[in-house]
Amino acid sequence: MVNETERQSQEALRNARAALRSGDKKAAYAWAKHAAKLTPQKEDPWLILAAVSKPEQSIRFLQRALRINPQSQRAKQGMAWAKKKLSAAGKQVRDTRPPRQTARPQAKQEKREQQEKKKNRLPLLLIGALLLICLTVGLFLALNPQPVKALFGESPTATATVPALHWAQGTIAKPTYTPTATPTFTPSPTATRTPTPTETFTPTPTLTPTSTNTPRPTETLNPTPTPPPSPIPPIPTGGDEHWIEVNLSQQRLYAYAGDTLIRSFVVSTGLPNTPTVTGRFHVYLKYVSTTMTGPGYYLTNVPYTMYFHGSYGIHGTYWHNNFGTPMSHGCVNMRSDEAHWLYDFSPMGTLVYIHY
Repeated sequence: MVNETERQSQEALRNARAALRSGDKKAAYAWAKHAAKLTPQKEDPWLILAAVSKPEQSIRFLQRALRINPQSQRAKQGMAWAKKKLSAAGKQVRDTRPPRQTARPQAKQEKREQQEKKKNRLPLLLIGALLLICLTVGLFLALNPQPVKALFGESPTATATVPALHWAQGTIAKPTYTPTATPTFTPSPTATRTPTPTETFTPTPTLTPTSTNTPRPTETLNPTPTPPPSPIPPIPTGGDEHWIEVNLSQQRLYAYAGDTLIRSFVVSTGLPNTPTVTGRFHVYLKYVSTTMTGPGYYLTNVPYTMYFHGSYGIHGTYWHNNFGTPMSHGCVNMRSDEAHWLYDFSPMGTLVYIHY
C-alpha cells in the first residue's frame, strides 16, 4: 500500500513531468525538488533536476542519482552530456567524491623506525632490571649475614631453619627468551552456510525528461494497423442500449441511449502519423487508473481508461488541455471529469463506432 509521503512524491513527479513537457523549467524544478525532499532515495527526482539545470549543477544531481542506482543508463548518458558541455565551455568537472586517503611513504618509514627502536630498547631494559634485582639482593645479604653463616659455617646454629635456607640460596633465576612450544588451537573447518540469493527489484524504464515547448501526447501502447472503416453504421433500433460514437472530422464524442443523444464532448484523437482506428468495436477492458508505456513515454495513473480495440482506448488526460485538436498516438483523449462520466455510463461490451 502506498503511504501518504509516497503518494505526494508521485504527484509531485507527475506535475514536474507535465511542466517539463510544457517548457516551464522553473515549475518542473520546483516540483522535482519537492519530490526529492519527500523521497530522496528515488533517482527520478534527481534526473528531472539535472534535466532543467545548467551542466555544472546537473553533474551534482546526476552523481546523486548514480549513488542511488549505479547502473542507471539515463544518469550515465546525462553525465556524458553534461561533461561534454563543460568541456566545450572550457571548464573542468569537479569531482565531488572525497579524496582517497593514502599513507605517505615517509610516515610509514618513521613508524617502522619507531618500532625497531622499541625492539632494540627492550633487551637493555630487561638487563637493567636484572642488574637492579641482583644489586638489591646483594645489599640485603651484606646487611644480614646470618643466613650466609648458617649455610657455610663450621658449627650448626639453632636458628638454621627452612626459611634460612631460602635466604642462603639467594640466587635469582635469569629469565630466558627462548620461546617454548605451546599448544596452539587450530579451528577445524566448518561448513559455511551460503546465503540464498534473493530476488532484486529492477526498476521499470521511466521517461527521460527533455525540455520542449510542445506538449508531448504520449498515452497509448504501440497502436495496431488501422482497419478499414465499417460500411454499416451501428445505430441501435429502439430500446435504450448505451453506445458511443466518435467523429474524427469533428473531434467530438457522442454518448447515446438507443436513438437518444445523452451528451457530447470535445476530444483529441490520433495524430496523422498515429491515427485512431475506424470501425465498430466494443469495450473489452476497463481500468479506473492504469499505466501506459510505449517508445519514448511512460505515463502513470491514467484515469478512467476503456480499451475497445487492442491498445486503443478512451481515457482521461492530465498532460494537456488542447482538446479539439489531434494530439494522441491513437487513443481518444478526454477531460478527466468527462471521462469519469463516460466510464460510469458505459458498461463492458459497450459499442464504440468511430468514423470520419
